[in-house]
Amino acid sequence: MRTLTLTALLIALTACSSPPPLPSADDAPLRPVNTPEAVELQSCRNALHNGRIELRESREQVALQASRLVQWAQQGATAPLVPRGNTVVTVRFAFGAHEADLPASVLQGLIPAARQAPLIVLRGRTDGTRDSFAEARVARERANTIRDLLVAAGIEPTRIRTTYQPSGDHVADNGSAGGRDLNRRVEIELYRVAPEPVTAQALAAGAVIAP
Repeated sequence: MRTLTLTALLIALTACSSPPPLPSADDAPLRPVNTPEAVELQSCRNALHNGRIELRESREQVALQASRLVQWAQQGATAPLVPRGNTVVTVRFAFGAHEADLPASVLQGLIPAARQAPLIVLRGRTDGTRDSFAEARVARERANTIRDLLVAAGIEPTRIRTTYQPSGDHVADNGSAGGRDLNRRVEIELYRVAPEPVTAQALAAGAVIAP
């Protein structure tokens, strides 16, 4: 009887001392975070987020300018005499910025003249020394800022043309800080008479007569 009991005890101890089974690996697909696709996706998300912030700030700036225009109109300010010839108005910008904060004195002269101009050409410029995507973006957004300001003041968008140049076309010495300040600009060209399209054949035939 003792032999049977001792044998059963040994069997039980042997069963308890056996090692536990190894854990099975999870078959769920892994998603590494450093793959080119993941990095590109995160970069696109960051660019979209930054673009939304810049768009909101630009809209706020245009709304502020439009509010100033409304206040000026309500005050019944007398519009100055509009120049009879073509006019170029230059707006300066801070380094890397495309927001324009025009004082009321400039708006009082610009808006009435723009309303009477059949054609308005906006030329965005930077102080860049070589063409690049960043310089082109800044130059384009500077021209678009002035366009949005004019549209908010009641100028028909169909009379406005925008263009931009990433580098070059400097009006001052770009090697000095003062010169670069003058080169960061948008030129607002106000035309008294809208240009008429003329064919090369008409020019050759002398059909165009200068005023």
